[in-house]
Amino acid sequence: MDTLTFDSGHLAEPETMSPDTVLVCPLSHVQATVSTARVSHLVTLINGETLIDTPETIGQERHLRLAMNDIAEPRDGLVVPSADHVAKLIEFAADWDQKAPMLIHCWAGISRSTAGAFVVLCALNPHADEHSLARALRRASPTAYPNRRIVAIADEVLGRGGRMNAAVELIGRGLLAEEGKVFSLPAKHAA
Repeated sequence: MDTLTFDSGHLAEPETMSPDTVLVCPLSHVQATVSTARVSHLVTLINGETLIDTPETIGQERHLRLAMNDIAEPRDGLVVPSADHVAKLIEFAADWDQKAPMLIHCWAGISRSTAGAFVVLCALNPHADEHSLARALRRASPTAYPNRRIVAIADEVLGRGGRMNAAVELIGRGLLAEEGKVFSLPAKHAA
């Protein structure tokens, strides 16, 4: 399965990108990625104080904003990812027409957004092997460290029997970084 990784957050050859591509990036590269990759759907997984405006090229109904902090356990004053967040993400992915790329971002492009991408891939590929999807994520992003709570909730919602959790544990922590690079994954994977 082919993936594209973009150096320094700049898309190299967007004309070769399939419309059914899932892109992941940090907040600092959202605007450039939206315009360069001609993104039609945007998922923002970031705290409520940092939620971004919808880019002009994306309709409000095609921008899912999920206000949450990057935590796995409840903490005073912070919003823990919830079943409602995950249900909305799965519904949004199911409604995506795949005629243009979807971009998923968080603050750093390492935890919430990579969890979101993994959830979207599992939702769109109900018969695909979770370990194969997680390995594709790792190949595309050496820094990916999917938020374990988001993955655990999605594992239950999608009826994956703990396999999503096991798959992200298997790929491990990933390389330490302050910010991930822009990367892409195909939305469809073989079962």
